Amino acid sequence: MIVSLTGSVRIAAAIVLAGVAGPLFAQATTNAPPPVAGARAVTVQHIKVHAPTIEGNLEGENADRDVLVVLPPSYATAPKRRYPVVYALHGYSIGAEQWIKEIHAPQTIEGAFAKGAREIIVVFPDSKTIHNGSMYSSSATTGDFETFISRDLIRYIDTHYRSVPNRLSRGLVGHSMGGYGTARIGMKHADMFGAIYMMSPCCLSARMAGPMDPQAAAALEAVKSPADSPSLPFPLRAQLATAAAWSPNPKNPPLYLDLPTKGGVTQPDVLAKWAANAPLAFVDQYIGNLRQYRSIAIDVGDQDGLKLDAAKLHEVLGRYGIANSFEIYSGTHVSNVAFRFQDFVIPFFSQHLAFGPG
Repeated sequence: MIVSLTGSVRIAAAIVLAGVAGPLFAQATTNAPPPVAGARAVTVQHIKVHAPTIEGNLEGENADRDVLVVLPPSYATAPKRRYPVVYALHGYSIGAEQWIKEIHAPQTIEGAFAKGAREIIVVFPDSKTIHNGSMYSSSATTGDFETFISRDLIRYIDTHYRSVPNRLSRGLVGHSMGGYGTARIGMKHADMFGAIYMMSPCCLSARMAGPMDPQAAAALEAVKSPADSPSLPFPLRAQLATAAAWSPNPKNPPLYLDLPTKGGVTQPDVLAKWAANAPLAFVDQYIGNLRQYRSIAIDVGDQDGLKLDAAKLHEVLGRYGIANSFEIYSGTHVSNVAFRFQDFVIPFFSQHLAFGPG
């Protein structure tokens, strides 16, 4: 099924994954850097973390979340040593397990350490939902994934692992929807993190043009159950995820959300809610928070339509005198993300996070 989207409610698709093409429909094929000679093995633990802030959500998302924890080579042999922690957020339509494959971890993390980056713990929480993505937002429908990342998960890691329990020793990074999550959570919760890195962040601005294609609107409005979600084409399923996150409605079962159209008619109030969740719309409210970071980084591929909004965010920060690095590198939305993770992301946090003794 192919649905065309035109005009003003193009926000309904563009805000979710503007400029992102087909590879995100399934496991993306990504380039991998060669293994680094002499790299020492990390340990990957698969755990469950209970999220009180996700309990009781209306669409039945599990409050016991899958999390992958990558422990550095020395973790088992240096029992008194504590480590900074980087929280890494996956994109839309994939979970933590799939994103690790796309960035070729643990090889790239091992490679970064072997090339000189100081050892850190890297935590990959899974925030996939019945509509394929939480948007790392707070919603009665999906649950409060924003607080799960910024509070629940941190408390769990600080309690169960030898982390350095200090915001200056915590980093936040994400790609695509995870880049959006990094922008959103990073702006609102600077008291919890010391440095942030946005990789090809989606959804930074609300884009509008003319009316939604009637076929697309009808297909969305025909969804009668969460079980219908997997049968939708990618852009429409992404709109359900967006509606669940940004226009929840506890009085509108069974999906408990409001769509951008009703009876084929555009709903301006719903679109206004979606637009209000765009970081470029609310960044000015959080400048004081952003000034607290030791460092901020943004990168995006030169063949990625998301580069325009990423550049706008860089420019906004610059106008306020907030130092931030910004790079447009050679690549698509996903092709070279593994290289970036090894050679830029892990070294960035190695340089800018505070390390404990040992």
